[in-house]
Amino acid sequence: MKAEDLNLPEGAVILDGFDAAICGVAESYHMSTGVVAYNVGKILEILQKDMPADDAVEYFEYNIAGLGVENGPIFISPVTL
Repeated sequence: MKAEDLNLPEGAVILDGFDAAICGVAESYHMSTGVVAYNVGKILEILQKDMPADDAVEYFEYNIAGLGVENGPIFISPVTL
């Protein structure tokens, strides 16, 4: 899935280079706009192409999940039932 194909509202934050990790768009009554939902495992796989696993986790936690911007993405860790 490509971010440009999602028909996102203006202002939704898209992470460059992580289109392969997009799950979809998340919306809620409490959100002012829809946001991009990313699969954490897939983000880590992408990061691990350029760095060791421990560094990928640290990079994700501080530089991606910690963005703290309005209309920023959400991060999903899928579970298997």
